[in-house]
Amino acid sequence: MPVDPEAPTAPLPEGRTLRTRLGSFARSTFADTTPLRTVSYRRLWLAGIVTTIGAQLSVVAVPTQIYAMTQSSSYVGLTGVFGLLPLVVFGLWGGAIADAVDRRVMLLITGSGIAITSLALWVVAASGVGSVWVVLVLFAVQSSMLAMNQPARASVIPRLLPAGQLPAANALNMTVVQLGAIVGPLLAGVAIPLVGLGTLYLVDAIFLLATLWATFRLPAVPPSSTGERPKAGIRQIVEGFRYAALHKVLLVSFLVDVIAMGFGMPRVVFPEIAHTVFGDPVDGGFALGLLFAAIPIGMVAGGVLSGWLARVSRQGVAVTAAICVWGIGVALFGLTSSLWLAVLFLAMAGAGDLVSSVYRNSMLQSVATDEMRGRMQGVFTVVVAGGPRLADLWHGPAASAVGPGTASLIGGIAVVVVTLVVVMRFREFWSYRVPVDSRP
Repeated sequence: MPVDPEAPTAPLPEGRTLRTRLGSFARSTFADTTPLRTVSYRRLWLAGIVTTIGAQLSVVAVPTQIYAMTQSSSYVGLTGVFGLLPLVVFGLWGGAIADAVDRRVMLLITGSGIAITSLALWVVAASGVGSVWVVLVLFAVQSSMLAMNQPARASVIPRLLPAGQLPAANALNMTVVQLGAIVGPLLAGVAIPLVGLGTLYLVDAIFLLATLWATFRLPAVPPSSTGERPKAGIRQIVEGFRYAALHKVLLVSFLVDVIAMGFGMPRVVFPEIAHTVFGDPVDGGFALGLLFAAIPIGMVAGGVLSGWLARVSRQGVAVTAAICVWGIGVALFGLTSSLWLAVLFLAMAGAGDLVSSVYRNSMLQSVATDEMRGRMQGVFTVVVAGGPRLADLWHGPAASAVGPGTASLIGGIAVVVVTLVVVMRFREFWSYRVPVDSRP
């Protein structure tokens, strides 16, 4: 019997209506887990839960070890020099290599290198042999491996997932990274007095085995065919810079992150503030763990509540607003002498950084072609990891000159002012909307 299309439909049962509404609310509010249905991506994501915790143990261990050896934030600030130069050189070169080789093989080699340097740092810390300069050199070698690993890892994701799932995948990735950045520092703050600082490096090396296993299970990810043999030299790196310069959305997405992190990341002063303001021992404690965990706490909260991100089409506007939230949070952190308010303001900054990171990475993955993604991710890696190193360079001396709180206040205000100036200069970024074919 034919159905009258204009006939009224029967109302849904009350219980089913409530379930439907709750389901719709959850989908629009909480993180979109659709990318996890892809097995290869799911393996990488699950392994990342373990390895990011280990990585954050080393993130806490390096500055804490240097501060314990020297009791000087200026020496801790040297991690900016020893971290930034390898990140710039090997991040850019690593991006070119990622466009020319099987990205799976590159991930295996560089991941192994990161694990080996963590083992070397453990040996130095456990034996007590070596100076602060040995720690800094090993840190530089590990930064080189990390700089080459990240472009390959990020450029693999668009080969595993459709374009419409990239914002959700980036939010999931950032949530896992920042969850590790919460658990790792808190574990470090508890573990250092119990098992010693050197053990953190050993745990990091062991945890890296999870990601190496997940990478080994990936399918081959060879370079896209362009009709000629791919190369990874200076010319290809220069081509990457030219490509970024011609695409103003990409260019400004890099610039605003350099501004946000270069002016605003206050992590180099955490050991001093934890010791002199919040009463931690000189070699670290609970307050230090909370300060390192605070920004990731905000990022995880933002990631868990990221269901709305895919519905925003004006991504340039969203990035600008998010970076301003970051700057305001850092500035307020510099003004407070309360540990819990410090954690709250840093968490607020972290939530803004999560939103900014998700959209900037999605812009890159949507705008850049596959043949250029490795090099663009190389630039992205240099920017994301290098920006905080720039902050390390000036925060250390500034903390010694005017105090760590004032240094953070100045940096946070600079983030907001300079970001708005740059975005108003390049209106293409402010006007950028996500391509229609990339929407879920």
